[in-house]
Amino acid sequence: MAVRTAYVAFTTAAGLTVAGKLSIPASEAKVPAVVICHGSDGVDGRGEFYRPALNAAGIATLEVDMWAARGTARGAAARPRTPLDTLPDAFAAKAFLAAQPEIDPERIGVMGFSWGAVVSLMCATPRAVQAAGQGPFRAHMANYPVVWAYENVPGLTLAELTGAPILIQCGDADTYDDPDGLDQLMARLPEASRKLITAKTYPGATHGFDRDLPPQTINDPFAHKGQGGPVLMEFSPGAAASSRDACVTFFAANL
Repeated sequence: MAVRTAYVAFTTAAGLTVAGKLSIPASEAKVPAVVICHGSDGVDGRGEFYRPALNAAGIATLEVDMWAARGTARGAAARPRTPLDTLPDAFAAKAFLAAQPEIDPERIGVMGFSWGAVVSLMCATPRAVQAAGQGPFRAHMANYPVVWAYENVPGLTLAELTGAPILIQCGDADTYDDPDGLDQLMARLPEASRKLITAKTYPGATHGFDRDLPPQTINDPFAHKGQGGPVLMEFSPGAAASSRDACVTFFAANL
């Protein structure tokens, strides 16, 4: 399928200019779209791992660069104070997509990795939608969004959601969380929230299991359930391929 690529920029409600890579598959009809939000290391290839498969399924993508807009370096030590500070980036990307003539404004989803996964999840809350002053995203995918934090860290709660479907994917070797951290999160949530969430845990997969780069160990104060410490990120070809398939299936069904 032919895909048109453009490098774009748009302004957030906070007055920041955010750049992104927009990829639109050829179609005679308006197409759905997904905003892609990176992790703490910035745009590092994870979004590009998913983009061709989404485009081939007839779904446009807009991968945003939240760090360049702030002039920050990459990594845990240089990122903004909290992912909540970057929710305006995701909603501004949504508004930008909705204004494009090739995009169906009613079928826009959001996905992210680690930091960007937190952004994706928190965009599914009524409070975030109200603050943005626009309609909600249609679907949300979050890969390894540090699941111990929800219902534990102030401001991070999934107790009330917009009603859009959510896909959360984690690895049981992710040292931000316990091996069964995603199950623990689901048990903490009310039934109404659980009904909206599809939860998948990949055996043996670390944080960043879909990051197709050499293994890397980082240090993050949010690791080990908030005690801080080292986190291994190692590419897992099997988990990554399954995650990509699940991503395409999820958005194709819900956009």
